[in-house]
This record gives sequence, C-alpha cells and structure tokens, in this order.
Amino acid sequence: MRYTLLLHYVEESPETIGDDVIAEGMSQMASYAATLQAAGVLIAAEVLQPSDVATTLRRVDDALQVQDGPFADTKEQLGGTIVIDVPNLDAALDWASQAPALEWGGTVEIRPGATHTVDGVWTANG
Repeated sequence: MRYTLLLHYVEESPETIGDDVIAEGMSQMASYAATLQAAGVLIAAEVLQPSDVATTLRRVDDALQVQDGPFADTKEQLGGTIVIDVPNLDAALDWASQAPALEWGGTVEIRPGATHTVDGVWTANG
C-alpha cells in the first residue's frame, strides 16, 4: 500500500535560522531518506522550493487564474513529500513518526494513495 507523507513546517531562511541549522536539516533529511531506502520502502522523496516561488492555478467561470505564491497563506507550508510502500497504516505511522519535520515543530500528514501510474497507466493502490 502506497502512502504519501506530506511534510509541513514553518519556512525559514539562512538569514533567520543560520546556515548551520539549514545544513543540519539537510543532513537529517538525507539520513531519513537513506533509512527509508535501506528498508526498501522508499518510492520517491522531494523537498520543495520555498512557497514564495510557487504558482497557483484556478479556473473561475471558465477563466484560468494564475496567482503567485501558495494556495494557502499560513505559517506552515508544504515543504516536501515522501511516497512509501508499506503493508498498512501502522507501518506508515511508524515511518512518519521518524520524519525530521516533527523535530522542527512541523506536522506530517499521512495520506493513502488511491491510484498511481505504472508505465503511464493508472493502477489501483494496494
């Protein structure tokens, strides 16, 4: 069963928290990804660029609206995603509980996948 871990945390910059803290966070994420890979559960992982470079699209009354910035104006932003393949929710919870975002005061949303693509074909999860 595939689960996506959505990592939400307060966005910081080197100016606000320092290069050393940024480097430590990068090291923690690298170690976490390596642990997931070694366990054979990692499908994909991605740390996102800051939300101020996001672009959001909406269709309103048949017109496409393009907005600079994220969809939601909140303190915490979606900072990354990790897709894992594990037997059940309990296993997903165990892996998610080890996510560095939790140590940074963030949250990890665990969402089961419904379908995913295999060679361009949508395939049911599970």
